[in-house]
Amino acid sequence: MPETKRSRPAPPPGLLVVDKAPEMTSHDVVARVRKIMGTRKVGHAGTLDPMATGVLVLGIERATKLLGHLALDRKTYLATFALGAATTTDDVEGERVSTADPAALAEVTDEAIAAGIAALTGEIEQVPSSVSAVKISGKRAYARVRSGEEVVLKPRPVTVYRFDLLATRREGGTIELDAIVECSSGTYVRALARDLGGFLGVGGHLAALRRTTVGPFTLAAARTLEQLEADPVLTHDLDTAVAAAFPRYEVDARAAKSVQYGQQIRASGIKGTYGVFSPDGHAIALAVDAGGVSRSVVVLDPA
Repeated sequence: MPETKRSRPAPPPGLLVVDKAPEMTSHDVVARVRKIMGTRKVGHAGTLDPMATGVLVLGIERATKLLGHLALDRKTYLATFALGAATTTDDVEGERVSTADPAALAEVTDEAIAAGIAALTGEIEQVPSSVSAVKISGKRAYARVRSGEEVVLKPRPVTVYRFDLLATRREGGTIELDAIVECSSGTYVRALARDLGGFLGVGGHLAALRRTTVGPFTLAAARTLEQLEADPVLTHDLDTAVAAAFPRYEVDARAAKSVQYGQQIRASGIKGTYGVFSPDGHAIALAVDAGGVSRSVVVLDPA
């Protein structure tokens, strides 16, 4: 009888922290990782634009259930803002729609830049870029723009926890600013560049962007796709991923079985989403306290 080809066993569930290269979409990274890890069950938390590099967190197998919750966490970026020109996409890849007069640019003082940064720090109302992934009546804003529609998005609340200026360069008819931005999920750093340029009256766009953290996951743990191909192992297994990203609620064997059956148990007293761990140290669910009980939002290890 002819020998049958064995299918590749599914990888264990967990997270990969990838250092995304430029000119790749987040979907491109997912497609590569599917081939590397030998599974279709791969997703990512928090899209990175093609021009951006840095931390992209991917879930493998059952760990994809974590991603919607990880995406709600805060993120940190190293960004370069170019003042003196506005673009259609609010970043360097768009077409210029305005260029500041050199005299106006020369009048932009360090004090004015500091005031603009201060105005964009804290809890602010931000209008996303018209080419963002925000949905309008079920269709992405960027898709509407590409089809020729005029898109006007409503402002929404975001939080910029940290906006620290690292360096200022004045050359070639532009002012370039290097900065660290720590912000809530849903904040568009290129919109910060646009709004800073607008505040200063000279226009602005994002010249470069590198994400350094997503919640507790940092560049220190990140690997390139080439490194992952050479050594296709998880950055965090499911248990360590949940322990790193969420507060820990340890339960006894009886309560663990109830959780695995989707039943409610005694409240934890923990605010927000937390990980539920069985006596043997395994993450079995993500849960929240509601109405005096612990209610599972994701069961990771069903009975």
